Amino acid sequence: MTRTPAALLATTLLVAALPLVPADGQLRPRPAPAMATPADPAMVPPEVAAVPVALLVDLGSGQVLYAKEPDRRFVPASITKVMTLYVAFELLSRGQLRPDQVFRMSEGAYRQWHAVGSTMFIDRDHPVTVHDLLMGIANVSANDGCVVLAEGAAGSVPNWLALMNAEARRLGMKDSHFGTPNGWMDEGQTFVSAHDLAVLAQAMITRHPDLYHAYIGHPTMTWNGITQRNHDPILGKLEGADGIKTGFTNQAGYGFLGSAERQSRRLVMVIGGAYTPKDRAGAAEALMNWGFAAFDSRTLFPAGAVVGTAQVQDGEARSLPLVASGAISAASPRGTRAPVQLRIVYDGPLEAPVRKGDIVAQLEITVGGQAPHRVPLAAGADVPRAGLLARLRNGVLGLFT
Repeated sequence: MTRTPAALLATTLLVAALPLVPADGQLRPRPAPAMATPADPAMVPPEVAAVPVALLVDLGSGQVLYAKEPDRRFVPASITKVMTLYVAFELLSRGQLRPDQVFRMSEGAYRQWHAVGSTMFIDRDHPVTVHDLLMGIANVSANDGCVVLAEGAAGSVPNWLALMNAEARRLGMKDSHFGTPNGWMDEGQTFVSAHDLAVLAQAMITRHPDLYHAYIGHPTMTWNGITQRNHDPILGKLEGADGIKTGFTNQAGYGFLGSAERQSRRLVMVIGGAYTPKDRAGAAEALMNWGFAAFDSRTLFPAGAVVGTAQVQDGEARSLPLVASGAISAASPRGTRAPVQLRIVYDGPLEAPVRKGDIVAQLEITVGGQAPHRVPLAAGADVPRAGLLARLRNGVLGLFT
């Protein structure tokens, strides 16, 4: 059966009488955020001026609410650990890793990483579960925990780095590379951009919401009789804040990838290269509060709603429903109501088998005159690969459609 060109598979949507746009069907990388903000720049909190890199994204629409050097590459320091967590979440979801799995610190890892920087103080040959490693990495920034996880889950740190960089490529993080699992200084081999970190945060939250809430944003962590606190600058101080990760080295300065949710509306924020922890905390809190206060959000689809359909090739069904992974919304500066244009885009037809919950398409959202942004859509049903007779039937039916 000849594969249908992807150009035929973009779909325009009519939602609550929203205006339509012609669908050219081209699947493109997510557009880079514009330098300007859609709201009056004079409204942006003055605290943001103190940081070199800042980005604020409305996760429900993918809209950039504020951007300052969003594609500038910078050293993430311990924010690197978010990719280590994401890889672990992916392995957990596939059944290739278990929370109760036990790893031990190798002699080489002990010599290099015992009590170096932020740490869980794991001793040589000390048994530690994957659950405890993830808690330590997420909440007390455990450098040693990252290495024990990498060696235990992938066999070696280089193997783990290959998984990290493969996931970065799959997510379209074009301005990122990982040379270490924990963000320790590595002469510039590890770098990211604010835009890429927002993409990573979106993937973590939408693909693994249960794991996100289980491991991210705990104010303290106790392991092996030692209690340490989370240094997240807005956790417990800003309404709805629940993570994600800070970073600091002398080379990187003070960075932060953070998120907060209020009334089912979630914002993601990136701060990079701040000169002091006070600058980072001030900019993070002010920018997040501004994002919630300066913009109105209207829900387009609730989480789990069917948004459209996608064609499937060689499956028991010829199409499947596309559902919202989370609530999908559109944000406008407070007091305005810009027109919204929607379009489904995917690379297809999708090839069976397809699992329910797999991210298989994107909803492109254009609000007013802003650049379009995209949010993920998931398969709403399993579509097993069809047997020979079903494939022949589908091929015949395809001749008449």
